[in-house]
Amino acid sequence: MSEPQPPRWLKPMNKVMMAMHRLGVVTGPVQVLTVTGRKSGRPRSTPATPYVLQGNTYVAGGYPRADWVLNARAAGEGVVTRGRKSERVAFVELTADQAKPVLRAFPREVPAGVGFYKRAGLVTDGTPDEFEALAGRCAVFRLDPLPVS
Repeated sequence: MSEPQPPRWLKPMNKVMMAMHRLGVVTGPVQVLTVTGRKSGRPRSTPATPYVLQGNTYVAGGYPRADWVLNARAAGEGVVTRGRKSERVAFVELTADQAKPVLRAFPREVPAGVGFYKRAGLVTDGTPDEFEALAGRCAVFRLDPLPVS
């Protein structure tokens, strides 16, 4: 199976979401992840929907080669912002086995995100089994709080 590619509408939609966040408009469960760019060294931000499962916060990346995923791997840490609140976090990538239960919970924990995965062609029906099957294909990070520096 070929590696999933982001749909053409994703970058323009992300720009709209980022503009709303800059204006202080909180849009549902969406938060902004900011990590240092692996090539530019400058902060790079993208909207995402972290969710809490058994006391830990996770974020799933639909595309293995998405810039934010590659940047998070390289930087290992970043900032999560919701509205005007920000928190420094470590991005701890899960193995495929560790990611399975986290992805399985995604449809229950982030029901609004299921439509994104469907439109992107990553899942057909959005069942827990389909999401669990994405383990190893889609990056999943645990977001561990870091001390304020």
